[in-house]
Amino acid sequence: MTLNDFLLHVFVLVDDLYRQLVRTPLRSRGPRHTAMTDPEVITIELVGEFLGLDHDKGLFAHFRRYHAAEFPALAGVHRTTFARQAANLFAVKKQLHAHLAERLAVWDRVFIVDSLPVPACAFGRAKSCRRFAGDAAFGYDHTRRNTMYGFRFHARATPTGILVAFDLAPANVSDQAMVDPLGPPPGSAVVGDRNYWSPKAGARLAEQGVKLVAPFRSKSKDPGPRRSRRISRFRWIIETAFGQLAGRFHIERTWARDVWHLSHRVIRKVLGHTIAVWLNVTAGRPPLDFDGLVTD
Repeated sequence: MTLNDFLLHVFVLVDDLYRQLVRTPLRSRGPRHTAMTDPEVITIELVGEFLGLDHDKGLFAHFRRYHAAEFPALAGVHRTTFARQAANLFAVKKQLHAHLAERLAVWDRVFIVDSLPVPACAFGRAKSCRRFAGDAAFGYDHTRRNTMYGFRFHARATPTGILVAFDLAPANVSDQAMVDPLGPPPGSAVVGDRNYWSPKAGARLAEQGVKLVAPFRSKSKDPGPRRSRRISRFRWIIETAFGQLAGRFHIERTWARDVWHLSHRVIRKVLGHTIAVWLNVTAGRPPLDFDGLVTD
């Protein structure tokens, strides 16, 4: 589809879900009425994220310049007003994501869990970094094999790459400890990498009716390397989804100074990813084929 078609599809989907799920529109909760509707603001955010426009200033300037016909009210809105309205729709975006994820993953009982780093700043500036004071922490980045300061983004996904649940945690919180907050349902299995290997965590989850599957912690001492290779092959799809979050949606960039605003930026990236998956699935396309979704 063309970019204009994509924009229209996203708006129609967001508007329909908004009318279905939101009882009290944000613009009617206070004495002042905004020029733009909530679905319009969310659509601009999500399409902008899909296009890699993750900074509010660039996002606002792009849509005011190139999509004034689709969003005429944008011309009369100040950038800070737009950004404030977008941030205040945090809970609405969580509702939209939860609804879409539930519909996309209704039959799934096997999930993949993983995490990726979200640095608060460059490591060399960590000691003098004032952002996220008391919330961010030092932790080890297993992919880059170095210490980082910030957070980790944890997610539970289906075998087709749908991000069903997610959370942010300080970088010193282990992957094993974040399986519970991701809410795997009883009767399900979660598949992780070697960082999730833990007999204690496996026993705790088993009491909740959840099976934890992970390769042995140490690769050199692995008693079942063939089993570990099978697990790794099964997990490739979440690596693809995480690659899209990092590459297209820039989830590793914070552009925020506190956890609330960082959480808002994360939810709009995850919702943007989920919306793209939804459009692919409803069109009969591979869920994670984002490059072929918009053709111009």
